[in-house]
Amino acid sequence: MHHFKFYNKQDVLSVTKIRRFETKLGERVQVIANSANIEASLQASSASYVVLGIPEDIGVKANGGIGGTDSAWLAFLKAFLNIQSNDFLEGSNIMVLGHFDFASIAELIDQNAFNEEEKMAAYRHAVNTIDDSVEQLIHIITQNKKIPIVIGGGHNNAYPCIKGAAKGFYKAGVIPIAQINAINLDAHADFRPMEGRHSGNGFSYAEEDGYLEKYCVIGLHENYIPQNVWMDMVNNPFIDCITYEDIFVHEKRTFIQAVAHATSFTDDTLCGIELDMDAIADTLSSAQSKVGITPIQARQYMQYAAADTKAAYLHISEGAVQLSNGDKDPGTGKLISYLVSDFVKGHMIY
Repeated sequence: MHHFKFYNKQDVLSVTKIRRFETKLGERVQVIANSANIEASLQASSASYVVLGIPEDIGVKANGGIGGTDSAWLAFLKAFLNIQSNDFLEGSNIMVLGHFDFASIAELIDQNAFNEEEKMAAYRHAVNTIDDSVEQLIHIITQNKKIPIVIGGGHNNAYPCIKGAAKGFYKAGVIPIAQINAINLDAHADFRPMEGRHSGNGFSYAEEDGYLEKYCVIGLHENYIPQNVWMDMVNNPFIDCITYEDIFVHEKRTFIQAVAHATSFTDDTLCGIELDMDAIADTLSSAQSKVGITPIQARQYMQYAAADTKAAYLHISEGAVQLSNGDKDPGTGKLISYLVSDFVKGHMIY
């Protein structure tokens, strides 16, 4: 598959710190048996979850954001594979598939664009290529009734996750039409106008193309909702949101009540679980903020959403360990690792 690097067992073990008398997750996870025949290998695998990375920041730059979301995947992988394999999470039901590599596309744009306007147009055009590649792989994974766990890159990748999962689970006979719901814990709605693909309009495109039925955003910051986006959302009966201010400033409901509302709103069919790292206060991301939820609340969201929805996929986006402006936080990968393990544990209980 073009732009994708499949991992073998040695790839996984190369970032797993083996220690005597202990077993790490990297020693237990599965890898693809034959990358030349993905479908047959997935069908034969006992894994329920398929982890893959999209280390890119093209979608973020196409939205005028700060680059660096391509840096989270490897940091996450190192942390995740070094989790202890134990009764809480044993690991053999997880496959680590590999990661996409779109670096050559970004390099081509950066070297050849004449000015910022041309660069922006090229980035938005390149996101279409990313969409096609990601959608194809998500489609293959879900038509074999596996749950994709997608890490890294901009929130533009919500669109191919939704589209790929809707088409894949429909082909597998799990849902009657190629349409799913989505819950998004995010400071932003990412429901901007369809002005060319970027990290701020993945859900707009998914809804317009008919692959997204119901959509609920939790923790939306009132200061960063464009009025036109707000009007599009409140006038659409299939879209709901609970602002950060309603939860934490006005205290109209608790955080868990907000999550419960979202899972109830989307409980009629399969649901994509989305988390944008910029929702978490002081977490390095393309739109980092001092205002946001805590890491423990993010973990609670993961467990609750995994247990209380018919999960179609998990997508964690926008995190970074190093941004293009020089900001660094090596702990982002470990935080994402906690969130993924929480999702798997919560879904296994369900």
